[in-house]
Amino acid sequence: MLTLEEIFKDFHLVKLNLKTPFRGVSYREVALLKGPSGWGEFSPFLEYDQYESASWLAAGIEAAFGDQTPLERDEISINATLPAINDRESIEKIMALYPGAKTVKIKVGNDKKVNLARIATVKEIDSDLKIRLDVNGSWSVEEAVDNLKDIQDQIEYVEQPCSSLDELRALKRRIDVPIAVDELLRKNSDPFSLNLEDVADFLVLKVSPLGGVTRAKKMAEHYQIPVVVSSALESAVGISQGLQLAAALKGYSNDSGLATGVLFESDVGAHPIIAGKIRVSMIEPIGLLANSCSVDRIEWWQRRVKDSFEIYRKLCK
Repeated sequence: MLTLEEIFKDFHLVKLNLKTPFRGVSYREVALLKGPSGWGEFSPFLEYDQYESASWLAAGIEAAFGDQTPLERDEISINATLPAINDRESIEKIMALYPGAKTVKIKVGNDKKVNLARIATVKEIDSDLKIRLDVNGSWSVEEAVDNLKDIQDQIEYVEQPCSSLDELRALKRRIDVPIAVDELLRKNSDPFSLNLEDVADFLVLKVSPLGGVTRAKKMAEHYQIPVVVSSALESAVGISQGLQLAAALKGYSNDSGLATGVLFESDVGAHPIIAGKIRVSMIEPIGLLANSCSVDRIEWWQRRVKDSFEIYRKLCK
């Protein structure tokens, strides 16, 4: 059985600043651990408790100490990811970070007028882009119907428009827009137990919060619903695991949300976007000392690892 001593033997904490606020944060603290299989990442958001964080630790441990999954392809097409920004100049700058992308995922909120303006600006920049909307479960059923009714024919899918299974099923009966589920899966204590019939048209799979490549792949095989592999705003190390998942899925061809590394001012590695695609590769981190955190923060994260490790060990039994 793996020990904490082995995890902490080659353990680093880095701070990565974002070019623009995303998901309500302006930076990410990322713990990196090295094992015989390479580098893994543990980077649950700061508000997550040890129970939710345990899956992130499982993903990092699998990457650093586990076996690599056989791959089906060596490059992955990506989507652009647009944070909640509104002025055209800022939107153009963000979109330019994703050369060759044919799809964009747009973060939207509760202001319908702002949402429509953001979508319209993107379409003005490139009318051929496929549009995905990401709501993070913030709408009620009525709000979702109102926000989507005028743009049903413009979007590929809406991601997690409502938070609960019952709400999504009710919404599905009232709109003609494909629905993708994200939080519904990754925040569920038993994500294999959900009845997604008449609810989900796509599964959004994120390796870190789902407990690793192997578990996320099993989830895709379990549900037999079209999959979109995405990131949880990890560093290049964590993105490597997302690329591994996308490359391991048989028949996978959807554009993936794995190019979020361009949103950081600096990263511990790079996955260059070439003609809308990223090559599948592992990262040997750089800049660990330049981006390292204070001793107090390192100790805080080590305590977090210890708390999550106890939950992780129970999950492994």
